[in-house]
Amino acid sequence: MQDRGGRDERLMGLAVEEARRCLEWGDVPIGAVVSRGGEVLAREGNQRERLGDPTAHAEILALRAAAGRAGNWRLEGCEVHVTLEPCAMCAGALVLARVDRVVFGAPDPKAGFAGSLGNLLADPRLNHRPALVGGILEEECGELLRAFFRDRR
Repeated sequence: MQDRGGRDERLMGLAVEEARRCLEWGDVPIGAVVSRGGEVLAREGNQRERLGDPTAHAEILALRAAAGRAGNWRLEGCEVHVTLEPCAMCAGALVLARVDRVVFGAPDPKAGFAGSLGNLLADPRLNHRPALVGGILEEECGELLRAFFRDRR
């Protein structure tokens, strides 16, 4: 399920915009966009520092907002574009929300659970397995994170 007509790059570009907004409040710059049929339902960035909430990852916040807008927690027919490979918590939430497709930018070899440390999205024991695409705008997404941590040192 590769990109059709540049849609993945466009939606990942919106996720990058959300990631950049996180710098305003000192959070790790990760952004996520939930869409259905190319229409954006929600876009959010990390807010763990801002909200003091360990679960306030971009994906979780975007899923909550999209479910509210859709009027249903089942987000079938939806895609999630996120700038960094989802962690175990977010991968689990993506499965439970029943999104159809997950697209990420940069891999996360330290905490990623969509291929790096494991792949919860493809676990055959679960009742739902979203399609997965990685590496969309990978360099841009990765450099945003590298610069954030370089500036923190």
